[in-house]
Amino acid sequence: MPALSAPNVTSIDLNAEVFEKLARARLLAEPPVLNGTHSSGDDDLNPDAGRFFPHPRHAAVLIPIVAHAPLSVILTERTGNLSAHAGQIAFPGGKVEPDDTSPLAAAVREAREEIALDGAFIEPLGYLPTYRTGTGFIITPAVALVRPGFDLVADPAEVADIFEVPFQFLMDEANHKIDSRNWRGNERRFYAMPYGERYIWGATAGIIRALYRRLFSA
Repeated sequence: MPALSAPNVTSIDLNAEVFEKLARARLLAEPPVLNGTHSSGDDDLNPDAGRFFPHPRHAAVLIPIVAHAPLSVILTERTGNLSAHAGQIAFPGGKVEPDDTSPLAAAVREAREEIALDGAFIEPLGYLPTYRTGTGFIITPAVALVRPGFDLVADPAEVADIFEVPFQFLMDEANHKIDSRNWRGNERRFYAMPYGERYIWGATAGIIRALYRRLFSA
């Protein structure tokens, strides 16, 4: 079957139909191979930081693009009592378990567990290359179009809040800031995309940046 041609569009032009065609043309159709290499990660802005986790764990996240007009992206705020990334903005996702048949299966399972997103509303579109975090994970992002009509309920053990951000805002490079903070005695730089009272940063912002580059800079 011939590959779909990617339309020459910007995020301003996108509706659900055009986005689906663009995503299927430019995303990976199969999960990326976990061979220790990656196309993006927390170290991209910190090339001299070194590796603190030589044996990273595998995780998957779902990037849920809601087929509203205009498009939006579902994000969560993690609860403050979690052992990792407490209080941060995140995509639904978590560790890939042995019973998961694919990173997509893991991401969909986590979305159901964390925010009760029914898989019947999810149309998988493809994958981004892996993203390595400074906290010891290699993340496989799975991108999906989500049909409206779902009801979301946060798991109070993991999710403090669920909200949506306009896709156009996240895909506007002017909103991709570079911030920094001190970590382990060194300055660490990272992408940040402040949206109102929400401070989207770190791996989540890095994955959004990777999605932007894949869709609009390829």
